[in-house]
Parts: sequence; C-alpha cells; structure tokens
Amino acid sequence: MPDAKPTVLVIDDDPDLRGSVGRLLRSLELDALLFASISEFLAAELPDGPACLVLDVRLPGQSGLDLQRELVATSRQLPIIFITGHGDIQMSVQAMKGGAIEFLTKPFRDQELLDAIQLGLSRDRARRENDRNLDVLRERFESLTPREHEIMIQVVQGRLSKQIAFDFGVSEATVKVHRSNMMRKMKANSLPELGRMADKLNLVH
Repeated sequence: MPDAKPTVLVIDDDPDLRGSVGRLLRSLELDALLFASISEFLAAELPDGPACLVLDVRLPGQSGLDLQRELVATSRQLPIIFITGHGDIQMSVQAMKGGAIEFLTKPFRDQELLDAIQLGLSRDRARRENDRNLDVLRERFESLTPREHEIMIQVVQGRLSKQIAFDFGVSEATVKVHRSNMMRKMKANSLPELGRMADKLNLVH
C-alpha cells in the first residue's frame, strides 16, 4: 500500500516567513500546513501520511523546544527541522539531542531547508513502513496458539525439538508439528529469519 501524500507542517509566528516557505513547498508540489502558533498546531487535525515539522524555536507562549519535548514524551515521532533568528550553541545542542534533523539560522538558503525536509520526509516514510511491518508481524504472532507461542520462544533461544519435547512432556513428533505450523503462520523460511522476527517483537531478552 503506497503511503499517502507527504505534508510539511510549518509553525512560525512570522507571516512573511510562513508565506514564503508555503510558496516554496507548493512550487515543488509538496502539501504544506502553516500555523502561527503551537496551540494552533495542536488543535489541528493532521493528515495521515509522511510528515515533517519546520518549527521556529522562539514562539509566543510555548517555545519550539517545549513542543519537541512534548512530542518526545508522548512518543509522537515527527521529524523536526528547527529554524531560528537568534540561535545559540546551547539551543542547537538541545534540539539535536532531542532528535531534530537540522537547526537552521535565519536567513537560510531555500536549498538548505529543502534538503532537510527531504531527509525528514524520507525518515518518516521509513518509520511508517517499519511500523506497518511490525503490525503485520504482531498479527501473525497473535494467530499462534499458546503452545506455538511457547515453542517459538524456545526455538529462537536455540533449543532443539527433543529438548522442548522433554520440557513439555510431549513427543518430539508433536513438537515438530507445532513447530512446522508456527513457522508457516509466521511466514518464516528459516531459523535466522524467525530469530529476526522475534527480535523485532522483543520476545527474547
């Protein structure tokens, strides 16, 4: 399923800058949503597609860094490009530590902003693809019977069918049937592939 059209979200209280960034993005056929404040952004219904956020550091009320902390705290993974007219080293370090893609000081070149936006959108696409793949894996894992769950965990820990059979007090043939069903339902073609799936599902600590 291809991803929905990407959207660039822009929060800046300077109407001239908002307008010029909006025109630049639309000239490249990128959807842009422009906000004058963080409260306006938080009240909006955002499209469900790849997105990145172009965010002014200094805003009336809440600052851009406050919003970044809030998004991190609520696990909203939105790539952020900070822009500022009054950047300092401490601010940029804080922003980058919080996972920002770029910290641009005004006036910046259009190409600098566009490069950062393309990086942000590609990261968000990759994250969304990863989330979708994880959802598919979870569905497969949930389709297993309780016994198949147990056997999958034992198998990825490197235990042999005869060891599992001894632990469960069943025949080795029974374990092999469960194991075969489990591999089929998980769509795993090999043990290393099953191991990677278990890692993604955090089954083995």
